[in-house]
Amino acid sequence: MDERIQLLDTDITMLAVDAIVNAANNSLLGGGGVDGAIHRSAGPGLLEECRQLHGCPTGDARITKGYDLPARYVIHSVGPVWQGGRAGEEELLADCYRSCFRLAAEHGLQTLAFPAISTGVYGFPKKKAAAIAVRQTRRALATNSSLERVIFVCFNRETREAYAEALGQRE
Repeated sequence: MDERIQLLDTDITMLAVDAIVNAANNSLLGGGGVDGAIHRSAGPGLLEECRQLHGCPTGDARITKGYDLPARYVIHSVGPVWQGGRAGEEELLADCYRSCFRLAAEHGLQTLAFPAISTGVYGFPKKKAAAIAVRQTRRALATNSSLERVIFVCFNRETREAYAEALGQRE
């Protein structure tokens, strides 16, 4: 296993990393789950900056300042809603990770923390999502030597087990 990949059971809004990734909706104006928690913790400046971005298409990402968060930046990525796998959801989720890693490279970021994008209310199967996340992360680490650490923040045991399996770890 790559030592630059970590699994943590923690609150993503508490991490002092270069950027945390927000599992955002298309408006980027906040919502439920991790999106709402990030917006609440970051304070009103985040919402103001997000308003200036005028949304984000599914599979893409935008970067903002972190405001009141310990993270310097927030990368907002819009994952797909699971529709049974027949609407290109897997490729769209891979696009989310590629977009985040592109922004990380463009901004010289060394540490990133991801939630399990699309696995909450968007219903993406956790094992499939974890496999995609790990595959894209390994590709990014292979091509971006300045990336020192990628953290997958697991919000429950099922998510942690899916990521551990994708990483080839034993729980």
